[in-house]
Amino acid sequence: MQSRLAARDGASHNHAVPGLIPDHVLDQIRHANDIVDVIGSYLPNLKRTGSTFKTLCPFHKEKTPSFNVNPQMQLFKCFGCGVGGDVIKFVMLWDRLEFREAVELLAKRANVPLELGSDRDRGAAPQKAVLYKLHDEAADFFHRQLMKEPAAQIARDYLKKRKVTMDAAREFMLGYAPDAWDATLQWGASRKHPPQLLALAGLVIERDGGGYYDRFRGRLMFPIRDEQGRVIGFSGRVLTGDEKTAKYVNSPESPLFTKGRVLYGLDKTKRTLVDAKQAIVCEGQLDLIACYMGGVQNIVASQGTAFTGDHGRILRRYVDEVVLCFDSDAAGQGAAVRSVDELLAAGLVVCVATMPAGHDPDSLVRDEGPDKLRAVISEARPFFDFYLDYLCARHDPQSDTGKVQISRGLAESLMKVSNAVLRATYLQRSVLQLGVPESALVEEMNKLRRGRDRTAAPAPVAKTPTGPPPRPAPLPWEKTLLQLVIGCKGVATPACEALDPQWLTSSAAGEMLMAIHQLHTAGQWRGPDQLLDEFPDAQELLADLLVGFREPPSPQQAALDCVQKLQRGWIQSRIEALTSQLQQPRLTPEQILAIQKQILDLKK
Repeated sequence: MQSRLAARDGASHNHAVPGLIPDHVLDQIRHANDIVDVIGSYLPNLKRTGSTFKTLCPFHKEKTPSFNVNPQMQLFKCFGCGVGGDVIKFVMLWDRLEFREAVELLAKRANVPLELGSDRDRGAAPQKAVLYKLHDEAADFFHRQLMKEPAAQIARDYLKKRKVTMDAAREFMLGYAPDAWDATLQWGASRKHPPQLLALAGLVIERDGGGYYDRFRGRLMFPIRDEQGRVIGFSGRVLTGDEKTAKYVNSPESPLFTKGRVLYGLDKTKRTLVDAKQAIVCEGQLDLIACYMGGVQNIVASQGTAFTGDHGRILRRYVDEVVLCFDSDAAGQGAAVRSVDELLAAGLVVCVATMPAGHDPDSLVRDEGPDKLRAVISEARPFFDFYLDYLCARHDPQSDTGKVQISRGLAESLMKVSNAVLRATYLQRSVLQLGVPESALVEEMNKLRRGRDRTAAPAPVAKTPTGPPPRPAPLPWEKTLLQLVIGCKGVATPACEALDPQWLTSSAAGEMLMAIHQLHTAGQWRGPDQLLDEFPDAQELLADLLVGFREPPSPQQAALDCVQKLQRGWIQSRIEALTSQLQQPRLTPEQILAIQKQILDLKK
């Protein structure tokens, strides 16, 4: 049973697992970062109220403070939205970090040496620290060139032409790479940075015959930052009209920089994304800067690269909806179509904003102001509405061949929607606009799926574990029942006798209730402390459940009410699943009768 909660919120125990952070180091980091001090640094209005501290919850909008911090237990809990946990969990939620990233941030804050679980990782950590420092110094070097050097006038003139103010240049720390083959090399030597380190960072390139030369020459420089605001690479834009020169040159992939995992501007806009519950996605850095400085700040830029699964998952941590805001020309529309697959697969709602002819977000804000852009965004259409028009513009919807091409394109995109509810919604909307029966589009999807199953190559053997799938959130009644069972005496027996384990989900609370049920049935249930033996990773979850918990007047009856609601919820889900089966084509009369009988039995 111990492994079942191992991945909860990323806070898994990792005894002697290479590359993971040992438990004693995690404990040291938690003890070194007092939760009141840490949260107080983020939320200045945190005030003592009796034995706890309270303030307005930063994770949902409220007028009366319900966000509590318990200094004795080193836990936080919001009784409004229900979020809670330890200091690591708070930093994960606030900064939208993965578990390990939050631990690294807190370790740095408390000057705790971060001992990693393998020799290779212990060697990589100092190297990354050196590269972070080098990138930060290089960004400052390029920025000083732009702001002060006469040779950078060409870059300042370009920014003025694009209506990018010096305030914006300072805000985004724009820079200028001198138009020379060795300016960065000489700067690195003056800072005692060896050329091999500059090459590892992607700032210089090694010559075939020996020696090095600058990668960025005579370009406007955009520092690329990770979600924590650390410079990890650069994008350099050409300032001349030389058609033989690439418009943009980006840092190569390095120990810090993987282009498929970085969205430009996210370090500045992530809190605005959360508040807006929507991310505007544009193509270029200048688009983002113009929008951001104009007050449209729930925005990120793809930097012209293809969207990846990592991009989709990163955005899903912040928002539920994405608005693609690319150029109005055919290339921009094509970019919108190419970008959508990974966003749909991540479970995001995707809309497309149609820019006025001849405009991109940058020019629209410059020429007509940010309110015009907001109006365009507010009129963004659901992706499948846009995509149907896109397909109809390329294939004749009146011809048989055109209908085949259009329906196939729609079916291919619908297959990539991971959320079943969204997929059903988009399917209904598509068939209404296309004017075909829903069964026809479903059959087209099934044909494509069968074809891919037949031609799919055997899946490669994974070299490293990919980890368990994300654990679902507990049902409210699971959470309440677990609180009652572990927080009130005399509740476990009647609750376990009334509960059928199949009514539980695979959430952390559901699995703990299942474990209690198994132990109670075997006559081995001793009480709540036993859960810490069975689930060593559940200490934070148990504390989170019990912080502020008050025993109701009739705990046994409350538990039985929860069991009854779990039963009803399970019955309803089974009825819905069977009803959905009735919609499947080509069912025999016998199959239909059998499904209808099951539904009637469940309703009884």
